[in-house]
Amino acid sequence: MKGNMEERAVKLAQYIIENRATVRSAAAKFGVSKSTVHKDIRERLPAFNRPLYLQAKAVLDENKAQRHIRGGIATRRKYKGK
Repeated sequence: MKGNMEERAVKLAQYIIENRATVRSAAAKFGVSKSTVHKDIRERLPAFNRPLYLQAKAVLDENKAQRHIRGGIATRRKYKGK
């Protein structure tokens, strides 16, 4: 998904908000790196669409707060064979 960076940033933010998506899943969906997702959301988006940035930031902050729990669940599944 090359092309207009602002358009990509808006589409990424909308996807993250609508699907409560993680950075990793958004990057996989759009075929870009996690670094690109972070740069688009955290640096480019606030410059031209602050309300959308704040919504996407809320989802990303929630995901960040929960990631240690998800990691523990994944480890448990790995070693219990589920």
